[in-house]
Amino acid sequence: MGSGLEAILWDVDGTLAETELEGHRLAFNAAFAEEGLPWHWDIQAYLPLLRIGGGRERMAAFLEQAEGNAPSSERLQRLVEAKQRHYGALLRRGALPLREGVARLIDAAAAAGLCQAIVTTSSRAAVEALVAGSLVERAGVFSAWVTGDDVVCKKPHPEGYHLAIARLNLNPARVLVVEDSPQGLAAAAAAGLTTLVTLSSVSRHDQAAAFAAAAAVVDGLGSPELPLEVLRGPACPGGLATLSWLERLLPNP
Repeated sequence: MGSGLEAILWDVDGTLAETELEGHRLAFNAAFAEEGLPWHWDIQAYLPLLRIGGGRERMAAFLEQAEGNAPSSERLQRLVEAKQRHYGALLRRGALPLREGVARLIDAAAAAGLCQAIVTTSSRAAVEALVAGSLVERAGVFSAWVTGDDVVCKKPHPEGYHLAIARLNLNPARVLVVEDSPQGLAAAAAAGLTTLVTLSSVSRHDQAAAFAAAAAVVDGLGSPELPLEVLRGPACPGGLATLSWLERLLPNP
């Protein structure tokens, strides 16, 4: 690549696919129902819970607030496993397709020989389910996965990004992160990485100031049928996030 883009690090939820509202939320509700619990998270109830990184942590915090005491580790584990099972079933049947432009950009980066990796707070099981479903044709392009199972501190902590950089021996100045949330952006920025924010169905509700650290903010990665809109950052001719446009986001060498 012209100015030295070497790698793209992809977030998962909301970035590769719109998994939060029509994936994770539905799976949490199915787990509650399976356990005979009275709760059902609608979208309005779920959005504030997304400030808590990690499904296990989200479930634990909710149960403690709703019931007045922390759930036992056995009960929490049972609920988490039920949630993961329901979520995996959704993904494996292809119910949550990749976002517009994601497949195109993954394929372009692979053709150019760029390193690509996944960095997410989701569990390894959740990533495996996405790879078995909507990502099945592109499973081999990712050199590494860093999941919530691999770190002590999840996003907005930068541990996951530090780990990815170390595992792949990357030059941080030549890496572009694709994220959708303020928490993900904070993690990447704290790791010293240039970040493109592609707003999701969840993060489009956040204030613009939450994305001040991003090199650019767009409403998607774009396709011929659905060109992207640049909300902040350099103009994107043709409405497609291309590798040459991503390079423009990196710091000058």
